[in-house]
Amino acid sequence: MVMTAAGAFGFAPYRLSGTVYGVLLNHAPALAALGDAVHAAPYKAPPKAPVLYIKPRNTLAAAGSRCALPADAPALQVGANLGIVIGRTACRVAEADALSVVAGYAIVDDLSVPHGSFYRPSVRFKALDGSCVIGPVRPRASVPDPDALAVRVFVDGELVQRTDTGARVRPLAKLLADLTDFMTLAPGDIVLTGTAADAPSARAGQRIAIEIDGLGRLEHALAAADEPAHSHATEPHA
Repeated sequence: MVMTAAGAFGFAPYRLSGTVYGVLLNHAPALAALGDAVHAAPYKAPPKAPVLYIKPRNTLAAAGSRCALPADAPALQVGANLGIVIGRTACRVAEADALSVVAGYAIVDDLSVPHGSFYRPSVRFKALDGSCVIGPVRPRASVPDPDALAVRVFVDGELVQRTDTGARVRPLAKLLADLTDFMTLAPGDIVLTGTAADAPSARAGQRIAIEIDGLGRLEHALAAADEPAHSHATEPHA
């Protein structure tokens, strides 16, 4: 049950769609870290609905790829995420039924240029070529509790972050229910549950590894702006 570089895996829906939705400020400590700023402009209040962005097709990359840093960015933020792979069309799904639309889970590194504002984040910070690295997809049945998985991030072999998939403003089922209340998710779509607070950074030439209990290990590297990235994008269509 391992995703190949072509984006295929051995259970329905068999292939990624190419659409990846990220969710901002879904980790309670990350939201709390904004402090009083969350009540000031441009936020004016804590979010009442999921705050979404899209990782476009050019960002998709497989394990072992290299993402090139922009010339003006000395480092990229490592965004260790649990990716929820949608297995069937999901529209207005009840929270109690949300897991029934899930095909499986994957480790995803949502790389981004570090930035201070979470309000309508600039596309140039989130849409770098090869900046959404997707690991093997595991079937839903092999992950009993996706809201309680230990997460570890390594840079050049050194453990730089230890967190978990819990402490979410919206746990997995609630997140899917709230999203499908206003939009339809398609088979093969991926929803990221959110990057934890205090995400580490990495520089060109460094190697990144992310482990999530029950899902395995995702490894990739960063390259300098003038180096070829050699990123192997996932093929989203059948």
